[in-house]
Amino acid sequence: MDSALATLMPEYSRSRIQSWIKQALVQVGGRALSAKDKVWGGEIVTLYPELHPAELPAVAEDITLNIVYEDDSIIVINKPAGLVVHPGSGNWQGTLLNALLYHAPELTHIPRAGIVHRLDKDTSGLLVVARTLTAQTHLVRQLQARTVKREYLAVTQGVIAQHGRVDAPIGRHPTQRTKMAVVNNGREAVTRYTVVTRFARHTLVRCALETGRTHQIRVHMQSIGYPLVGDSTYNRTRGGDIPCAREFPRQALHATQLGLIHPATGDALEWQAEPPDDFAGLIACLTAAQTL
Repeated sequence: MDSALATLMPEYSRSRIQSWIKQALVQVGGRALSAKDKVWGGEIVTLYPELHPAELPAVAEDITLNIVYEDDSIIVINKPAGLVVHPGSGNWQGTLLNALLYHAPELTHIPRAGIVHRLDKDTSGLLVVARTLTAQTHLVRQLQARTVKREYLAVTQGVIAQHGRVDAPIGRHPTQRTKMAVVNNGREAVTRYTVVTRFARHTLVRCALETGRTHQIRVHMQSIGYPLVGDSTYNRTRGGDIPCAREFPRQALHATQLGLIHPATGDALEWQAEPPDDFAGLIACLTAAQTL
């Protein structure tokens, strides 16, 4: 049946049709059948198509936002770890976008509710949102011109000897498609890192992005042998043999500084956000472990 329906309705994928069959949204002669049941022709098929969450308009949700700056053109937010920025597979609600639509309903008319750059779900810190189409265009052009200043604090596994710069292209992992990796045919990616504090087995570093690729800092630091503490995707041991590092529940990454040109006034603006309690607690623990 699924093959026959896919032929009759090429505008829908076979996997979509199979999903509808499993949900009993397809009936043949008034009965719900399985995808493997045979159909012979001449049957009356009734279909109650259900839109995929990706095809539904995002809804406003009353989710608390930590707003550090706001005016008629932009909103700067200090995002907590655990908050997804944009709806996607497995996270169709409860995202920053849903929260923005509630806080500023006019963002319904702006693509992606004004979001111009993202942070990973488990990365905390600063990001900017545009409130108008003009502001969004201006911010996107700044990002393309690499004039937006974005700096992060990160805790790596391993002791880094000196400051450095990673210039290595990033693309999809050749075999694990949910991961990114340094690959020859990837997009240009450049990260500068500065040592802030060396611990016994870890390092607190400040990373500055020259480009903005998916998982860039996480991939770049792992590629040079210093994966981030708590990064279950790019660090198999998660943090080494110090319990507070090994048990840290997320990648130890915080967007601590954001600088840009205001799209309406032309003023150079900059914001700082101190690390959240869990990140600060990790630093305190690593400091104490060093002195034991």
